[in-house]
Amino acid sequence: MKFTYRPRGVCSQMMEIETEGEKIKELKVTGGCSGNLQGISQLVRGMEIDEAIARLEGIRCGFKATSCPDQLAKALKKLREEQ
Repeated sequence: MKFTYRPRGVCSQMMEIETEGEKIKELKVTGGCSGNLQGISQLVRGMEIDEAIARLEGIRCGFKATSCPDQLAKALKKLREEQ
């Protein structure tokens, strides 16, 4: 399943997530801190959706109430709702 999400409150502008069954197959992020987001994309590839949510949810970026990893968790939760 392919899913597109527009993050809020962070530098990244778009997250494109592809899943296969219960696992994340691919993550592409537009905008934001390129190196960090490329790293996150590599780390979550092949990871179970629920594990990624558990690991990333609630992470903050500086004084912001959210972060790109937290927004990814929100995207994955929304993807779950639409399945």
